[in-house]
This record gives sequence, C-alpha cells and structure tokens, in this order.
Amino acid sequence: MLIINKTPASSLTITTEVVCPNDTNPMGILQGGRLLQWMDIAAVVCVQVHAEKICVTASINHVDFNKTAKVRDIITVNAKITRAFKTSMKIFVQSFAREVLAGKFFLISEAYFTFVVLDENGKSAEVISVSPKTISEKSNMRPHLKEKDKEQKKIKQACYYHVKEKNKIAVSGRFV
Repeated sequence: MLIINKTPASSLTITTEVVCPNDTNPMGILQGGRLLQWMDIAAVVCVQVHAEKICVTASINHVDFNKTAKVRDIITVNAKITRAFKTSMKIFVQSFAREVLAGKFFLISEAYFTFVVLDENGKSAEVISVSPKTISEKSNMRPHLKEKDKEQKKIKQACYYHVKEKNKIAVSGRFV
C-alpha cells in the first residue's frame, strides 16, 4: 500500500539516556557533542520511521544549549517532524534533564535537524508528505518557509562575500 502522507505524531520519537562520567567534561557537565549525538540519533529514528527509508543528516540548524546537565541526570530527547520538502525533512528536537535527587525537570537544548531521504542506491528520494492535525503541529510548520528563505539568502550572501574577497587587489600589503 502506497502511503501519501503521515502525521507528525506517527513518527514522534522519545529516547532516554543517563549521564555517566564518560559523557562529561572534567567538571562533571554533559558534553555538548555527546548531547548532539543523542539528539541526532533520536532525530534519525524519527525521520526514518516517517520516510520508511534510510536518511542522512544534512545539517543541524540553530542549536541552543539552554542549561547544563550533570552526572546522574536522566536525559529525555524528543524528536518530531515539522516539515517535509521534496527530498528532505526538518526535525525539531528538544532535550530535557531530570535531576533525580532534586526532582527537577528542565529544558537543556533545542535544535532543528535537516535530513535527506535516500533510495536503495544512495540517491536522494522523494519524501512522504507531512499532514499536521493538531494546532501545535500546524504552527510548527509555518516558520520553516521563512527559515528556508533566510537560509538561501545567507548562502547567497556568503557566496557574494567569498567572490568579493577573491577579487580584492593587494596594494602595498593591504587589501582594498
């Protein structure tokens, strides 16, 4: 049976980790790279369940590390698809820490991950569309249209500055 679209809830992924000493820096604080690894794994599970194909990380956009987690904390990572394009998808990932002894639960990080869907030959493939049902799911889709335009403008601007720098002429040791 060919699936035309799915809801974000159908691929919602929640993972849990315990912060161990080998996950931390010398101060006992969870390393950002380890947290990003956990977030990436949750996001790829989410996107592959949605796409029903192998997917690869294309980019991680705007990572916020809001608070720190420490040894013994329990980390919960939530990943939910927010947008499907022709061959790529955006996944919103939030990470929370639970201080077991203090009973506190708080947001520690948020990021948007972009994945590309691959076919059996490793080439990009078309994505199953996303059909949001709840108000929250619908509101999560809107920002990506503006975000994609901003990303394209940044790329164009970066290319412009790169060309501009290459075309500068050196005069007495200084660029003009």
